[in-house]
Amino acid sequence: MTTTLNFATAPGHQVLAAAGKKILRPGGRKATEQLFTWANFQPGETVLELAASFGESAIEIAKKFNVRVVGVEKNPDSVAKAREKIKAAGLSDRVTIIEGDIFQLDKITDKFDYVLAEAILTMQSDVGKAKILSAIKNHLKLGGKFLSHEMFVRMDESKVRQSLSQSIRVNANPLTVEEWSKVCQEVGLTIQQQQTGEMGLLNIRQMIQDEGLLGTVKIVWNVLTNPNLRQRVLQMRRNFQQQRNNIGYIVFISS
Repeated sequence: MTTTLNFATAPGHQVLAAAGKKILRPGGRKATEQLFTWANFQPGETVLELAASFGESAIEIAKKFNVRVVGVEKNPDSVAKAREKIKAAGLSDRVTIIEGDIFQLDKITDKFDYVLAEAILTMQSDVGKAKILSAIKNHLKLGGKFLSHEMFVRMDESKVRQSLSQSIRVNANPLTVEEWSKVCQEVGLTIQQQQTGEMGLLNIRQMIQDEGLLGTVKIVWNVLTNPNLRQRVLQMRRNFQQQRNNIGYIVFISS
């Protein structure tokens, strides 16, 4: 567990990662798997993953579907760890992690069959969303598909966004289902399939599905034995519960 992180001020995803959580997507593993079912990856196809973190998702996709994955990750420490994991998995020929910024995708000249972005766009401003989506569109091959997994909001948008931002210490800007469709259309992407569901990031049942029973026990132990970590995680959990009727996850595939 990270000992130097300031749990009171750190972004929510860093706090949860410090607790031992590996799946940091609002709909969990099951929602991501729905994306992959829609995508119907074929061997040899190419995937660009934004904010690839430690490379675990890229490795999993490459192994399971026999595709080539390029991941973009800004944090140099995460890039180094990802490259170690890729080498250990024997996938250096199929998975590449590039140190880079998702706002500077123009430095990547290749086009891809798929672009994957999970829990990224929600945290961007309207301008930021438009810029990233435009770059995604430009990096898709003809007929390529964008795979997205984000948060959505049903009502009281301004109040919900303010509450989430205070809780997770990051600018949270989830959109309504209609707004997600609109921002995609504005850059030339049309949503083909979509699914929404409950926000289950800190739901114990979903945690067991995502992390496994042993992983969940370790997370709970870390939270219970560290007062500062416990205070912050419980604060986020309360916030998600209070907003459960107004927020959820959305996965969609667009082209």
